[in-house]
Amino acid sequence: LIWKPPPFVTGRVPCYVKGYTRRFAQFSHDHRGTPENPGLVVTLVPNSEWLKLQGADEYPSRLVWGVMYTIDPNHSEEVHAYLDEREKDGYELMEVDVFVVADGQERCNGKSSIYVGHVTNPSFCGPSKLEDLATRIHKSVGPPVPTRHEYLYHLKREVEALCLEANDPYLTDLEGLVKQLDQTPHSST
Repeated sequence: LIWKPPPFVTGRVPCYVKGYTRRFAQFSHDHRGTPENPGLVVTLVPNSEWLKLQGADEYPSRLVWGVMYTIDPNHSEEVHAYLDEREKDGYELMEVDVFVVADGQERCNGKSSIYVGHVTNPSFCGPSKLEDLATRIHKSVGPPVPTRHEYLYHLKREVEALCLEANDPYLTDLEGLVKQLDQTPHSST
């Protein structure tokens, strides 16, 4: 949602949530891949679940930066239906506290809805080596994005643009590996 906001947005606030990890750990059978060759999408996984998994990555994350959108109340049901369709492949909608930094101080900015991918959902694929993720992202195709890597590239760029603290080494390293594959002769889908 960071780089492709829902319709009828009336406000946008950079913020973060605690207790979650953002990872490419969920298969996409419709938006970033196909039923025969699923792609990957990024998801928020509760730390209480992620950290128990064998092979969880070496990018510990205390905060996950993102954007809290304000939706025109006249269109809230329409936006909710739109997001439920867009985030349908195994996500659960949850209410969480969101935090902002104002004048150098952390402040809870209230509650917001987020879509979470639990380890029990049928599309969850779990932790993988960054190289394996890069290869799958590089080879995957899906209908909504014209290039196979645009999803990752937009996400990284938008996260970094939120603020200095939002820099995510996991996204940076993953993007670097995908770009290396782009430069490899005969790297095709």
